[in-house]
Amino acid sequence: MTTPTSGVVGWIGLGNIGGPMAQRLLQAGIRVLGTDLDAEALAAFTNAGGEAANSAREIADQVETVFLSVPNGAVARTVTLGDDGLTQGSRLRRVVDLSTIGASAAESLDRDVATAGRAWIDAPVSGGVAGAVKGTLSVMASGTPTAVEEVAPYLEHFGTVYRVGDRAGQGQVMKLVNNYLSAAALATTSEALVAGVRAGLAPTSMLEVLNASSGRNSATLDKFPRAIVPRLFDLGFSTGLMAKDVGLFTEHARQLGVPLWVGSSIQQIWDHTTHQNGPHADFSSIVQPYERWAGVEVAAQPSTTDTDTDTDTDTDTDTD
Repeated sequence: MTTPTSGVVGWIGLGNIGGPMAQRLLQAGIRVLGTDLDAEALAAFTNAGGEAANSAREIADQVETVFLSVPNGAVARTVTLGDDGLTQGSRLRRVVDLSTIGASAAESLDRDVATAGRAWIDAPVSGGVAGAVKGTLSVMASGTPTAVEEVAPYLEHFGTVYRVGDRAGQGQVMKLVNNYLSAAALATTSEALVAGVRAGLAPTSMLEVLNASSGRNSATLDKFPRAIVPRLFDLGFSTGLMAKDVGLFTEHARQLGVPLWVGSSIQQIWDHTTHQNGPHADFSSIVQPYERWAGVEVAAQPSTTDTDTDTDTDTDTDTD
C-alpha cells in the first residue's frame, strides 16, 4: 500500500457505513476531522480517536481532502456548495464522494466544484457495514486520473479500488448497476422462497439446493442464510435507501433510452416494501410483505399461520 498524501483528512457523514470507514483511517494512524448531525454517531467517532468539527467549512479550512458519506445528492450539494460548505474553506483541494447519489448529481457537482477550483472524485462503495468494518469494500472510483491517483492511498484502506472511469458519474453508474442487481436478486428470491415454504419445503433445504444449482445468487448465498432465515434482519442497509438506489438506476437508464420491463417491477416492489415496513427497516425485510400475503415465514423452522392468503396488503408494519 502506498503512503497517504497527507496525515490529516476531513470526513462528513459518520453513519452505519461512513463511521466504520473513518475509523479505518484512524486505525491506520491518519488524523480525521469529522462532523455529523447525529450526536451518537459523532460521539462514536470521537471515542475512536476522531476530532469533531462544527461545520463543513471548518473542516475545509484545515484539510486538503474531504470524504463524504451522505444519504443523497441534495445533502452532498449542501455540504459541498452551501453557504458554510466545503468550497468556502481556504485549504480544500478535493472532495471524495463515497455516497450513492446518482450519475446526474455527480456530474453536476463535478462541474460546480471545478468552477470553485477544486476536484471531485466519485467513489461509491459496496459491501455493507461488515465490509466497512473489515476493510473489504468494493470502491468504484471515477474522476480524472490525477485526482484518483492522489486519493488512492486513502481508498485502499477501505477495500479493493476499481478505477471504472475517468469522469465523475461513471462510478455512480457502476454502483447503481450493482445495487439494481442486488435488489432484483433479493426481491425475486423472496418470492421464490415464500412460494417454496408455502408448498411445504424447508428454507434451509431450498438454499442448499439453490446454492449448488443455477438459481444461486447473492441473496441465496449470503442474505437469506445470514439475516432472513435466522430472522435477524440486520444487514445494516435500509429499505428506503435501496428504493432510492433502484429509483436512481431506473431514472438514469430511461435517460439513456434503455428499456426496463423488469426494472419497473423491481422499483414497485421496493417502493411497496418501504411503505409497508418503513424506510428505516433493514432491506432484508423485503421478504416480510410476501410472508404476510402467504401466511408463512421463511425461517429455520417455518410457521404457517391461520391468516387468509388474501391478507390486506395495505396494513402498514411500522419498524421506524
